[in-house]
Amino acid sequence: MQLPEYIINEANKKMEDEKVEGFVLGNGNPEADIMIVGEAPGEKEAVEGVPFIGRAGDELDKQFAYLGIKREDVYITSVVRSRPYKWVDTTKKGSGGRRKANRKPNQREIAAHAPILDYQINAISPRLIIALGGVALERLAGKQYKISEVLGELIEGPVYQWENNEYVLSEKPYAVFPLYHPAAVFYNPVIKKDIYHSLDKLKEYLNL
Repeated sequence: MQLPEYIINEANKKMEDEKVEGFVLGNGNPEADIMIVGEAPGEKEAVEGVPFIGRAGDELDKQFAYLGIKREDVYITSVVRSRPYKWVDTTKKGSGGRRKANRKPNQREIAAHAPILDYQINAISPRLIIALGGVALERLAGKQYKISEVLGELIEGPVYQWENNEYVLSEKPYAVFPLYHPAAVFYNPVIKKDIYHSLDKLKEYLNL
């Protein structure tokens, strides 16, 4: 998908003082009925410029297979397009004592890249937006929604878009389906049952 250059240039300018690296625009079918919105690229994604190709990507592929859909059938993007990182101390040999670790994007970073996501949603006009994780859910549906409370429940209505330095609700309604971020299972394996229960609900919706 081609975006107007000014949108990307403005986003990059706003990100100049943030601790981020790389840029991942998105990948997939620009005419897809389903749009996947994640949080932000990880280390591998930032290097290769493709969304969800690391460990979380492997988990997402398993979920796609469970749902009976393919990557080429959907469009995959994220709230923030550059990898947010923080420096952490490490004892790993040869690392120099410090390494870059992923971190949750802050509100400045989310707002800086908001026009990119808005443009893609408007251009694709998907039948369904799958929000992977709390960051994506809150960006689209609002901070009143918590992923643990609405997991696997379809949210229908306008989504938030960035206009004149604030978030406003879109004129067009969308269907947003919240799922845990694929990486969540690595840190909290007990939620795997909840993940596949919500995938069963999604499968029912997709087969309507």
